[in-house]
Amino acid sequence: PEEKEPQMYSRKRMTGLAAAGMSGTLMLTACGGGQDLTGSEDGGGEDAQSIEIALVPWEDGIAVTALWEAVLEEKGYEVEVTEVDIAPAFQGLANGDVDLFLGMSYPLTHEEYWEDYGDDLENLGPWYDNASRVLAVPDYVEEVDSIPDLVDHPELFDNQIVGIDPGAGQTRLMEEEVIPGYGLDEDFELVNSSSAAMQAELAGAIAEEEPIVVTLWHPHPAYAQHDLKDLEDPDTLLGEADGMHSVGRDGFAEEYPALAGWLGDMHIEDDVFAELQVLTVHEHEDDPVEGAREWLRDNPEFLEDTLGEDAEGLDF
Repeated sequence: PEEKEPQMYSRKRMTGLAAAGMSGTLMLTACGGGQDLTGSEDGGGEDAQSIEIALVPWEDGIAVTALWEAVLEEKGYEVEVTEVDIAPAFQGLANGDVDLFLGMSYPLTHEEYWEDYGDDLENLGPWYDNASRVLAVPDYVEEVDSIPDLVDHPELFDNQIVGIDPGAGQTRLMEEEVIPGYGLDEDFELVNSSSAAMQAELAGAIAEEEPIVVTLWHPHPAYAQHDLKDLEDPDTLLGEADGMHSVGRDGFAEEYPALAGWLGDMHIEDDVFAELQVLTVHEHEDDPVEGAREWLRDNPEFLEDTLGEDAEGLDF
């Protein structure tokens, strides 16, 4: 197949966008006139030409967003990706500033955001059904096998649990449920920063074979890079596994019937999703869409199962 030039898309920050009065302009950009695209038997209609996707830059979000960037560009859509924090992602959808978000963990992790904004959104369905939250340690840490075991070994971890974004749903669960529920509040501090910072701390500790405990989740590329041990959560304070859902703004399925149908048919299993994350987040960090194209070349059954007849003629 002909080699393609790397695709470059705008990745602008949108934090506070809802307050910036931009909803009307962006709605016109995303849904305005122009050439219509191929319809879908499932969707029963033709889609608008342009689409703006909100991306919260966690590993799973980068991977699945890059996947759909690659597919939609190949189908002729004009795609713009807007990088956001989690709260503005839901605010932007509710206000019509963006069209689609592919990373809602539901019903638990992002429950509060769905409660706040769900009346103005469309849940397009889950595409992954084992999104579980965990605390993890390197497998050479033998002193702990469960979260309650941490109570007896705070000094081993310098009295710290390395967390992620302060606004993340998992951070809320740690602060409100896990730390007080297991009696960790006296001797442990949850150190929040970002997913990237957490991974850097994890990799650094493992390189020195030092103990560390971090907030993690499935799926995550760290499991393909390191030998890790999930700590048992006997009281299920981190909750049951979520599904990962695609969410559209109000009116999405009507304006993007083909895409809504494809998203409803999408399902990705653990092992192949881990491969997608490694390709997009690590091996092609500077061009995750090219990593997604490589994954699509290696997984043609994904397109067949998800797009059906609409996958014909796609060339990655």
